[in-house]
Amino acid sequence: MEEYLPILNEEGEVIGKASRKECHSGTMLLHPVVHLHIFLKDKFIYLQKRSLKKDIQPGKWDTAVGGHVDYGESIEAAIVREASEELGIFNIYPKKLMSYIFQSEIEKELINVYCITVNDDFIADYNTEEIDDARFWHFDEIESVIGKGILTPNFEQEYKKIISLIE
Repeated sequence: MEEYLPILNEEGEVIGKASRKECHSGTMLLHPVVHLHIFLKDKFIYLQKRSLKKDIQPGKWDTAVGGHVDYGESIEAAIVREASEELGIFNIYPKKLMSYIFQSEIEKELINVYCITVNDDFIADYNTEEIDDARFWHFDEIESVIGKGILTPNFEQEYKKIISLIE
């Protein structure tokens, strides 16, 4: 089944729809994405290792939850859906941190960034079709691998932005 994404103008208003394939083919059609960062006290953040089967950035460590907003779906519904699909977590009440436009060689996204803070007893049941591994990383550990090809370039850029907002 073909996945359709909303197409946005620069103000974030829906002006149409296109297939995921079309959005990822270099057309630079602006489409919305959600990211959820999961924080633990003492400067830890939960990351997922993208499956080697992924078409974009396979095998790299990335935001805990990330995904496209479906055509007709709200941003808030998308973040809750993605958290349940990717990590098996429910009943979350994420806080919005920011939105920004990210552009790579093949796509252009309006990224809506959210976060939650969890307790030491946090357990995720990650989707092994999409994720090869997941764990908490200390901020120092992340800093030590930035620029070494271990993390997605998008996460590296976003990490620097969110750290300035939460510290």
